[in-house]
Amino acid sequence: MEKKTTTSSNFFENLASKVTKATGSTPAILLAFGSIIIWAAFGPVFHYSENWQMVINTGTTIITFLMVFLIQKSQNKESLAVQLKLNELVAAHEFASNRLVDVENMTEEELKVIQKYYMKLKTATEKEESLQKSHSIDEAAHMHEIKKEIEASIQTALDK
Repeated sequence: MEKKTTTSSNFFENLASKVTKATGSTPAILLAFGSIIIWAAFGPVFHYSENWQMVINTGTTIITFLMVFLIQKSQNKESLAVQLKLNELVAAHEFASNRLVDVENMTEEELKVIQKYYMKLKTATEKEESLQKSHSIDEAAHMHEIKKEIEASIQTALDK
């Protein structure tokens, strides 16, 4: 039973991927534009009848309905991939706050608390001269003091 689900899931995953790539291509746009031109050209032939109008209305409704789900599936997959890449970067960086791993599953209130921390971090780092210095939420103040001590000891050594 599980193998059937996996096979079916892979089939739909592959189909969605191929359709997403195809519908986002230049030939697909040209095909859609050409279809509209052909439909418009047949207007006088069908005397701009209700059936003539129903062809385009029905076609565009069906395509729009299906594309909404296809776009959402594609967006979900892309979003998950980006989240995983960011989680890897956060987890791998020694100065990064591991609180941010899986941040996308936090509540809005939790996200606002973290945003406040970053606003404080921004304010604290505005005084620094270099844009290449980095801080995490947890270590910003401590690292700032360490850097100042190192700068002071280097300056002292240079003054001697």
